[in-house]
Amino acid sequence: MPGARLLDRIAARLASRHELRVRPHVGPVPGGERPPGLGGKSGALRAAIFGVNDGLVSNLALIMGVTGGAVSNRVVLLAGVAGLLAGAFSMAGGEYVSMRVQRELFERLIHLEAHELGTDPEGERRELQRIYEARGFPRELAAQVSEALMRDPRLALETHAREELGLDPTELGAPWAAAVSSFFTFAVGAAVPLLPFVFGSGLAAALASVAASGTALFGVGAAMSVLTGRPAWASGLRMLVIGGSLAAVTFGVGRALHVGVAP
Repeated sequence: MPGARLLDRIAARLASRHELRVRPHVGPVPGGERPPGLGGKSGALRAAIFGVNDGLVSNLALIMGVTGGAVSNRVVLLAGVAGLLAGAFSMAGGEYVSMRVQRELFERLIHLEAHELGTDPEGERRELQRIYEARGFPRELAAQVSEALMRDPRLALETHAREELGLDPTELGAPWAAAVSSFFTFAVGAAVPLLPFVFGSGLAAALASVAASGTALFGVGAAMSVLTGRPAWASGLRMLVIGGSLAAVTFGVGRALHVGVAP
């Protein structure tokens, strides 16, 4: 029957992984389609971006603050290494906890949805039908499609998770991946303003630190435009202005305190 074949084709399309990956609408991505793998299944990409940004900005601000206090090179190195390690471990621990809690919350929501499917399948079918009707499906076709999808318990759970909760059961996040990613990327970012003081000291090291950090801040900001769709120069300049402003403020505070610790 033509109607049955049409229903089978629609159900097959809705059952495919590509079609079922529904997300809350956030508007079109400037310049084209949504970049693939934007969020990543583990959350590691997000953690990496935050990690390298935080490492650069926070350790640059810390080092400039200490440098402004006219302290010895050994004190600057100690402060920079302490800032790198403390920040990296803090980022890793924070990412692990937040991702763990997020994953447990999502798993609980999916578990509750599975319970509702088991105890009130007809109510869940009607709920799914209303979702498709709201998306423009004719009432009869929405009823047929929802009924077809409900025949497979696994597919029904995946469909409800995506359509009703906005969750992809295969992308709930990996706490350890996010923690490790944020640790190493924070450390890499934090090392940029610190390295000039490893190989030099005084004004030359401070200027080299500012130059290296400014270049890295602009580069990271520009690279993020691949994900955000913003112009590379605008993203890079924004990062440079934010990081540079914070470093200037902390340098001024250190200068005002002028600790003057001896070597």
